[in-house]
Amino acid sequence: MFKKKVVVIVFLVILASCQSDKENKTSKNDKIEVLIKKMTLEEKVGQMTQLTLKKFYKKGELNKDLLIKYTQTTPIGSVLNTPGSPLSISEWHELISEIQDNCLASRMKIPMLYGIDAIHGATYTKDAVLFPHNIGLAATRNLELVKKTAEITAKEVRASGIRWNFDPVLGVGRQPLWSRFEETFGEDVLLVTEFGSGAIKGYEGDDLKSINNVSSCMKHFIGYSVPQSGKDRTPAYITEQQLEEVFMPSFKKAVASGASTVMINSGSLNGIPVHINKELITDLLKNKWGFKGLVVTDWEDILYLYEEHHVAKDNKEAVKMAVNAGIDMSMVPMNMTFYDDLIALVNQGEVSMERIDDAVRRILKVKMDLGLFDNPYPEKEAIKNFGKKEYKEIALQAARESMTLLKNDSLQNKAVLPLKKNSKVLISGPASNSLASLHGSWSYSWQGDKEALFPESTLTIKEAIQNKIGASNVSCISSSKFEKVTKKELKLLRQKAKNVDFIVLCLGENSYAETPGNIDDLTLSRDQIELAKVAIETNKPIVLVLTEGRPRIISEIVSGIDAVLLAYRPSSQGANAIADVLFGDYNPNGVLPFSYPKHTGSLLTYDAPIRNKETFNPQWEFGYGLSYTNFKSSNLKLSTKALKGDEKLKVTIEVMNEGDFDGELAIDLFVRDKVASVIPAMKKLKKFKKVFLKKGAMKVVAFELTKSDLSFVNSNLKRVTENGSFEIEILGEKVSFEYLNN
Repeated sequence: MFKKKVVVIVFLVILASCQSDKENKTSKNDKIEVLIKKMTLEEKVGQMTQLTLKKFYKKGELNKDLLIKYTQTTPIGSVLNTPGSPLSISEWHELISEIQDNCLASRMKIPMLYGIDAIHGATYTKDAVLFPHNIGLAATRNLELVKKTAEITAKEVRASGIRWNFDPVLGVGRQPLWSRFEETFGEDVLLVTEFGSGAIKGYEGDDLKSINNVSSCMKHFIGYSVPQSGKDRTPAYITEQQLEEVFMPSFKKAVASGASTVMINSGSLNGIPVHINKELITDLLKNKWGFKGLVVTDWEDILYLYEEHHVAKDNKEAVKMAVNAGIDMSMVPMNMTFYDDLIALVNQGEVSMERIDDAVRRILKVKMDLGLFDNPYPEKEAIKNFGKKEYKEIALQAARESMTLLKNDSLQNKAVLPLKKNSKVLISGPASNSLASLHGSWSYSWQGDKEALFPESTLTIKEAIQNKIGASNVSCISSSKFEKVTKKELKLLRQKAKNVDFIVLCLGENSYAETPGNIDDLTLSRDQIELAKVAIETNKPIVLVLTEGRPRIISEIVSGIDAVLLAYRPSSQGANAIADVLFGDYNPNGVLPFSYPKHTGSLLTYDAPIRNKETFNPQWEFGYGLSYTNFKSSNLKLSTKALKGDEKLKVTIEVMNEGDFDGELAIDLFVRDKVASVIPAMKKLKKFKKVFLKKGAMKVVAFELTKSDLSFVNSNLKRVTENGSFEIEILGEKVSFEYLNN
């Protein structure tokens, strides 16, 4: 009897909770509809208009007249960006409070929605911790760690008084020339989908009103990450089958994960700018997938419809095309042309009031979800979430786990790495003293190249190594430019190499973001190649540390290098993580989230549908990464050799640490369809895990597969699982099985 009463009570509590949620939702919707009925056309279109802060904030001061204009006279709905450099918490609070003061003095008293590019940490707040870029996080194969970095970013962004973050990038990174490659989770669909979903959940949590959370923005919908030319904001050409198979899953799951906003691809897809593609924005994203959030353009993208794409004769026609396609908010961001033209279009019957109301409804919903109508001001209690000690610890953990050891040759029957702490080391290369190269884009400035803006506590690779082994054991020759190494520096390298045990060569890329990062050739700069060749000529053991946002080709020199450590863009704690790995205080366990190319003319991904593996010849394969210990796998087993219908297939493999170090191991499970109605991929990543093993320990690692893991999109654009033979590969072990649909 007692148990029955408990069950009844629990049921009533759940019922009451559901009823409360329903009432809150209804109440919110009612409030939104009341606001919309009271708003003039001008006020509605204003909500759809987003301007950059620099429009009315220059040299550290607000232009009061312009502020009143854009918050009261012709009030806009959103502001983005910064004055160009990071602000302190108090400066952010003062700025946003004044903006909101003026918004509340307007007729409708609708608060401003402030957006920011907090790409890998609270980018534009002084002393905020920055985490490795997504490309490095993908190398960790640690989903919980990705979610944790997003949670911390959300807390520090919210503490700054900002509630909308333009992240994460959900484009699948299959064009390594692209200057935003470092912002992706790599070339694999599963990694991008799962890590993107994890980041969204980390940002948004369970309640956007909470001081712990911010609104996320899945971007850039869709096809942005694979420009045919490799240049930013240029055309992409993707077959319908590939669009469904590779590029849609990450966005579809993001919608299911609760992403509250989406940003549209600046470029075009198959000859049509995405900003005017109603089939994608409205029919697919909003209607078929059920996305209820806000659709925002990227920077000036409606202007580009007539200035760059030439699909509209003028701005007015461009506005009409974009809004009717489903755009809700325009990042104009420098003037009121969008506002003026959209008002005229509605009055002329070219854009319906229904479409305007739908856009405004979505914008107001995000603002209400974020609690801006309850309290539009920066929350004082959120400040306690800024600058906690554990944030740096998580940043160090993330940087350490991202480190990917690609080569570690033996000298006198012993691997070069880890180095002994009493070694005499010569550090050389332009990345050795560069904070920008460690951090990459969106690091206290847009390009991430303003070194004076970095916190004083941030270390370069040289400084971290000096702290690790003592300044007396370190000498350094560092060029200040990635594209130019002088003859004097080459001469000094030859001279100083005579008195050291090892050379640590720090090469890679300077920082860049978006279009300024466009390049024509993936090969590492010629001067850096020459520096490496001179180092090789000294006959000293060489450790190459690469800090880069995309794979720069080094095939010309790699045979003469003894060890290669890929650090990606490890950010705030990156230098410490590099030193920890080089000198054995951390056992590397990162694995490649992309195929590292050997040649500029061979940029295939690991899952390409090709006739033979000889066609695919990367420098290092997707999923590759070495450890200081020796892991051995065996006994790859399946619960059945004939999977039927909706049954589940259990896969187990034994992994043993036979080496001398404790270590973590990233385990990727690949599936290959041996025969299919479209040319099957070489293999596809379907599951991944990370396990820790003490030296001498053994563990049985288990996975579970279903028929959906064997599916693909066929020529009719239907996802199917076909009968036939499949092969599973884990850590080089392979086993086959059959699938039979009942």
